[in-house]
Amino acid sequence: MKLLKELSESLQPQQKYQLLINGQWRDGASGKTFTSVNPATGEQLAVLAEADQTDVDLAVKSAWQAFPAWSKTSPAERSALLLKVADLLEKETERFATLETLDNGKPIRETMNVDVPASVDHFRYFAGVIRAQSDEADVIDEDTLSIVLSEPIGVVGQIIPWNFPLLMGAWKIAPALAAGNCIVIKPSRETSISLIELARVLNEVLPAGVVNVLTGSGATTGQYMLDHEGFSKLAFTGSTDIGYDVAKAAAEKLIPATLELGGKSANIVFEDAQMDKAVEGAAIGILFNQGQVCCAGSRLLVQRSIYDKFLEQLKAKFESVKVGDPLDPNTQMGCQINEKHMNKILSFVGVGTSQGARLLTGGERFGNEGAFVKPTAIVDCKPDMKISCEEVFGPVLAVIPFDTEEEAVKIANDSEFGLGGAVWSRDINRALRVAKGVRTGRMWVNCYNQLPAHAPFGGYKKSGIGRETHKMILEAYTQKKNIFISTSEKLTGLF
Repeated sequence: MKLLKELSESLQPQQKYQLLINGQWRDGASGKTFTSVNPATGEQLAVLAEADQTDVDLAVKSAWQAFPAWSKTSPAERSALLLKVADLLEKETERFATLETLDNGKPIRETMNVDVPASVDHFRYFAGVIRAQSDEADVIDEDTLSIVLSEPIGVVGQIIPWNFPLLMGAWKIAPALAAGNCIVIKPSRETSISLIELARVLNEVLPAGVVNVLTGSGATTGQYMLDHEGFSKLAFTGSTDIGYDVAKAAAEKLIPATLELGGKSANIVFEDAQMDKAVEGAAIGILFNQGQVCCAGSRLLVQRSIYDKFLEQLKAKFESVKVGDPLDPNTQMGCQINEKHMNKILSFVGVGTSQGARLLTGGERFGNEGAFVKPTAIVDCKPDMKISCEEVFGPVLAVIPFDTEEEAVKIANDSEFGLGGAVWSRDINRALRVAKGVRTGRMWVNCYNQLPAHAPFGGYKKSGIGRETHKMILEAYTQKKNIFISTSEKLTGLF
């Protein structure tokens, strides 16, 4: 494993990170700190400030102080600033990719080619979208005009997860800024570094107080945010369990919330699929980001007529995956977020086999150091097994055979989640029928885990509320004002 000291100074994290409040870097009010650790090596990366209630209060106050001026900036002004953020972020691609890999454990080939470029693209996309947005003016009759205006919602509280800290930050921050809002955002305690580094870039470009970044645990800093009365909207990406808490906090204050939550997505392969591409798609669906993806294709449904042949190729594919040093550009799969999560993942393997499923490959730790898990496939699963129903959030695939199209759709829909899914078939009519039949927010056809800006992403059922990565998210960050105008000089005669 490459150690921190082996990296050039320009790619290393700062030794200490502070909170960003009102354009100023400051220690937490309590003086408390926590450390960030590289999950691949166990090395300490940095010491970070832990925000408490005083810091949350100050951040919200600063955001509201910045809001009157920021909300009045023109779309053209906001667009230009978002483009500048994108340019600066892109200029530092190698640094951001390296820090994300160090802090999260994901392979450098993913952070260089997915996380950072996609983050850059989101800022550019919303910079363009906001220039094209238009409001409405309707003629009710010859004497009456109705004008509909989109106005910023106010100060938004945002909480993002540890699996894609930089990209999820871009998903949240870019549309909120484009719509004219101010932000208080908290990254996960596990992976805060890339978002604080993004805050450095934002702070170079934006007025003080427009974006404020607080670090700390979800149980303390996050809860202080949920309890705070100063937010106009909440936005959260993470587990469904915590999503309930966010939804309740928003409901108690009568403010909106967008939630992107868990999943147990079905990746459905029919007998007429291009097999080599479908096998690769199964790997991409569950091994990308070590399976720590909310829309991971963690249920693989394979038509029985090709089941044995498919499993043979799947086993070979999984066993060919290069697991190892996340900083090695040849590594295909890095490590899990920490050893606690690694052990949780491996416990699911034991439960699956104890319930009658069969371990095809993997199912154990890779190496003796770091939180590495071998790519794992558990086959002959039944739809009601725990491994088939619960979100593992790791590189563990539950493979379920099926016979008919109707059975595949039924199995896919037999889940409390509805975030992602895919269908593999050369028959476009069948592919569209299945894609429409599965109750989920995103269905890929003959591909998986494509997540570009301008394609809406979000879930049905317990996978969340709202859609991101598309211009429609601007609706969630604005409120509508109707100005109703009478140009008639006649009295109504009612009184």
